[in-house]
Amino acid sequence: MTGRPAHLRATAAAYDAVAVRYAELFRDALDPLPLDRAVLAAFAELARTADAGPVAELGCGPGPVTAHLRGLGLDAFGVDVSPVMIGLARAAFPGLRFEVGSMDDLHIEDGGLGGIVSWYSVIHVPPRELPSYLAEFRRVLAPGGHLLLAFFESEGGPVAPFDHKVATAYRWPIDALAELASAAGFAEVGRMLREPREDERFRRGHLLMRAAAREAGEGGTSA
Repeated sequence: MTGRPAHLRATAAAYDAVAVRYAELFRDALDPLPLDRAVLAAFAELARTADAGPVAELGCGPGPVTAHLRGLGLDAFGVDVSPVMIGLARAAFPGLRFEVGSMDDLHIEDGGLGGIVSWYSVIHVPPRELPSYLAEFRRVLAPGGHLLLAFFESEGGPVAPFDHKVATAYRWPIDALAELASAAGFAEVGRMLREPREDERFRRGHLLMRAAAREAGEGGTSA
């Protein structure tokens, strides 16, 4: 992590420190969440139909969502900035691929992915830096590939930091996040807002986007 931005180093260290407990708490987190599973199922169906390449879960943590995506028939792998999390994911799901890496600098060729899932991982990106992350997502997605963002929604307010238990995090108004994704070259397919359960504090937002075709002459450089 030497040379990486301070917020990435801090996030990696914070998740390394709680990784074992985090993996225990969130191993079965999707089980009581039918709406969340439905959004993932819709993403998986779109990704299978487009058949544009493998799917990456960026910010995969200990791997349960990556495994869920594989169970939905996707060629899915996980990437996370926390080496300890990746070690736990590899131990828990030995048949799946997990890599240490950062969402802002992916070692993936241009257009190399058919889909990306960011399941509560962009919440840790400082708001001023999020456009560059979305640009990187667009770079590695094939035209017609799909992006699913899950995040804490600000319920009509502005982008706002909150006291996340692991690392600094931000709540986003769903319209503002959709506008940023649109500016990065994504077209909105659909959205879902879920009210918090009794054991949750905030409304949950989900944005499903499609990578638009690149303009003539547009390109990027592989990481």
